[in-house]
Amino acid sequence: MDRKWTQPKDQKPNVKTSIPGPKSQALRKQEDLHLASGLQRFALMAGIVVEKAQGSAVTDVDGNTFLDIIGGIGVNGLGHSHPKWVQTIEDQVKKISVGSFTSEPRVKLFEKIAEHRAAPDLHRVQLYSSGAEAVESALRLAKCATGKHEFLSFWGGFHGKTMGVLSLMGSDFKEGLGPMVPGAHIAPYAYCYRCPFNLKPSSCGIACAEFARNQIKKTTAGSLAAIIIEPMQGAAGNIIPPSGFLPAIQSICHEFDALLIVDEMITGFGRTGKYWGAEHTGVSPDIMTIGKQMGGGMPITGVISTDEITKAKPWSNPSGSSSSYGGNPLASAGSLAALEIIDEENLVENSRKMGSYFLKKLEPFLEKYPFVGDIRGVGLLIGIEMVTDQVTKKPLPKSVTYQIFDQFLKRGLLTMAYESNFRIQPAMTIDERTIDHAFEMICEVFDWVKSEGIWKQS
Repeated sequence: MDRKWTQPKDQKPNVKTSIPGPKSQALRKQEDLHLASGLQRFALMAGIVVEKAQGSAVTDVDGNTFLDIIGGIGVNGLGHSHPKWVQTIEDQVKKISVGSFTSEPRVKLFEKIAEHRAAPDLHRVQLYSSGAEAVESALRLAKCATGKHEFLSFWGGFHGKTMGVLSLMGSDFKEGLGPMVPGAHIAPYAYCYRCPFNLKPSSCGIACAEFARNQIKKTTAGSLAAIIIEPMQGAAGNIIPPSGFLPAIQSICHEFDALLIVDEMITGFGRTGKYWGAEHTGVSPDIMTIGKQMGGGMPITGVISTDEITKAKPWSNPSGSSSSYGGNPLASAGSLAALEIIDEENLVENSRKMGSYFLKKLEPFLEKYPFVGDIRGVGLLIGIEMVTDQVTKKPLPKSVTYQIFDQFLKRGLLTMAYESNFRIQPAMTIDERTIDHAFEMICEVFDWVKSEGIWKQS
C-alpha cells in the first residue's frame, strides 16, 4: 500500500536573515531573564525562536524556514502540525482535557495499541506523561512481579533523568548526581564500531552478551528483577546492534529468571521500518515502554505488559501505578489520532523506504570524507560517526562539531551535528525530494569541513 500524502512534499529551506535573526535574538534575550539553565543543547545553540511549522519545515519569527532532521528527537513522527492530528486536538479540547476517568478516545487508543501488540499476551497498558515516568513504572512493576530488586542496563543506555533510571544510565551524564540507587548494574552494549573487547562482529560470538552474563553472576546479589535494553540505542548515537544481540540478552533473562524490559521510546511505532524495534530480531519482551511518536507531539507515554505481570501488587493496587496526567482525554485523543495516521498513511513502510534511500546516499561518505568513521541506520534512525582519524576512531571534539552545527544552521538545516555521533531522525512523513535537499546541505557542509581541514586541527 502506498502512503497517502497529507504533509507537504519537496520542502526546502529559505534563509532570509543572519541566524539567529533580530526578532529571535530579542525574544531569546527576554526569555533568558527567567529561563533556568539546562535547556536542550541544540535549542540553545541555534538561538532561533520558532513561529510555525508544517511537515519537515520550521519557520522562525524572522521568516527563516529550516528543514528539520532532528524530529523532536524521535517525537515528531507525523511531521509538524499534521492536519488530522491538529483537528483532533481542536475538537477534543472543546470537550474535556484532563482527568483519569475513562474516555472514548482512551478506549479506542488501547484497542489500537493492542492491534499492534509485540506478542499475543502483551496488551495491558498504563499511560504516563514522560519517558522517565513510564520507565520508572516499568522498574517498579518488575520488582513487584519478581520479588527481586536488581537491574542490569547497558553502556550508552538512556532511559530518562529521574533517579531510578538515572542510576541505570550508561554514560558520564551521571557525574556529580550521586549517590545512585543500589542494585543498578551496567554492562557493555553491542556497539560494534567501538567494540569494548576490540573484536570483529563476524567472529566475536557476541562477547558483550557473555560479559553481561558474567556481570550478573559476579556483581549482583542474586536478585535480578529485569534487564532493561533499547533494541537500538538512540542517545548513544543511533547504535544498531548485530541481530543476535537482543535474543542473547533474552536468553540471559530466562537463565536468571528475570524479566526483559524493552525500551521502545525511540524505536517504537515504525521509526525503524518495523512497528517495534524488537521485531527486527523476533524478541518478545515481558514489559515494553513506549512514547515519543505515539503522541504526535502530545506528551504521552506508557508501559505495556501481560495479564499476569500487571496483576502484581502493590503496582496493581488502586492508584498503585497511576499518574495525574497519564491517559487524560486530550492526550488519549492525540495519541489515537497519531496511531491512526501511522496506519492510514503507511508510515512504517515509508520509514523503511525513506530510511534506505537516505542511508544509501550517505554510505559513500566513508570513502569521500576522512572524518567520517561510520554510517549506520535502520529505517529513519540513522547515525554518522565523525572522527579525527578513521584508524584511531577518535571522536571529533566539540570545538569542531559546534562549527559543523553552525554551518548547517546558516544554510537552513536543523541537526544534532553538535555531537561526534551525528543523529538523524526526521519525520516519518518525509519524502525523497525533501531528503535530497537535506542531503545537499550535508554534502555542502562536509565539503567545507574537508576543504578547511578543521578535523585535523582538533
